Amino acid sequence: MSVQRLTPAAAISPLPAARGSSFYAALRILPTEQRQAMMAIYGFCRAVDDIADRQGDRQGDRAARLAELALWRKDVADVYAHGAGAARLSSLAEPIRRFDLARADFEAVIDGMVMDAEADMHAPDWATLDLYCDRVASAVGRLAVRVFGVPKELGPPLAHHLGRALQLTNILRDIDEDAQLGRLYLPSEALAAAGIARTTAAHAVADPNIAAACAPLVAKARGHFAAAARIMDACPRATTRSPRLMASVYGAILDNLVAQGFSAPRRRVRVAKARVLWAVLRHGLL
Repeated sequence: MSVQRLTPAAAISPLPAARGSSFYAALRILPTEQRQAMMAIYGFCRAVDDIADRQGDRQGDRAARLAELALWRKDVADVYAHGAGAARLSSLAEPIRRFDLARADFEAVIDGMVMDAEADMHAPDWATLDLYCDRVASAVGRLAVRVFGVPKELGPPLAHHLGRALQLTNILRDIDEDAQLGRLYLPSEALAAAGIARTTAAHAVADPNIAAACAPLVAKARGHFAAAARIMDACPRATTRSPRLMASVYGAILDNLVAQGFSAPRRRVRVAKARVLWAVLRHGLL
């Protein structure tokens, strides 16, 4: 769909809710104050992500998206400067104060969305992909670990590893969906090693050697899941219930992706509701 130009009405639209997302179960098991804070953070992330994901290749379309993201950046700055700002950020003011959330992490999330809005990502190098993962996933994790109460020395490394594990899994799961948007997040080095020419995203993901290009991402994701598990084992159990649940669910998605294989045609992999319920019971009640 085409992107409409920024209007005052769009600028004060409310934050979207988390219901229906894969994160909702992980948030539901939190105590009330933590749950409300995470819902507000999630709403912010969904709002800026929706801007970055809107389709449209014209220069005006991209300019409108970048203008909207700049407005969000200004609103974040206002909250930190004055303790209040645009109505759409009202739910974040108290969590920012209570949990000492870092402005830099909100801005990093916006920076990640700018990477998508400026130009469709197409076979970035590993360094660019890692930066993208840090901004759109690990930065969210750095906010979350403060809310969860993870010890300060363990929170940033947990966010680093689990955020990257989740994002790499998302990339592997969403290969076809991203290709339809003209995006290809598989790194150029992995494509070259697999003998896949950097043509269009659609042609690349249809290449019979695509599994070889996905293999390094699978290995990196599994390495990050393992590192995150070691860190969570060193944390008080109560502070890692939600991240353990997310690691369990997304680890299962990664396993299912590998079991299915990456060659086209692919079906979208999901985790059975029974598996999610089991993870909620295991990590939410222990």
